Amino acid sequence: MSSTNRRVFLMAVAAGTSALAATQNLALAADPELLDTDPQAVALGYKKNTTQVDAKKYPKHTADQHCANCQLFQPMGAAATGHCPLFAGKLVHTTGWCSAWAKKA
Repeated sequence: MSSTNRRVFLMAVAAGTSALAATQNLALAADPELLDTDPQAVALGYKKNTTQVDAKKYPKHTADQHCANCQLFQPMGAAATGHCPLFAGKLVHTTGWCSAWAKKA
């Protein structure tokens, strides 16, 4: 293969990879927000705002616990939402909380 063909091939691969990454980022951003009324959210006591957690039902919850400092939270840059493997396909708020909260190491 000549060096010109190799360069063209590498540029095409780079362009294709960039396009694929951009498409995946758009798909991630299109995920809907998790609602407090979602059955999975209800089962885990998720609240969009950690200050709204029922203290009687979750006595170990403290106000400094929120999704942004949970080990499971997967941020999306500086966005106010991110992903959590417990709520696949839905976005959770950085200020949210659920009973599976685990302190980020």
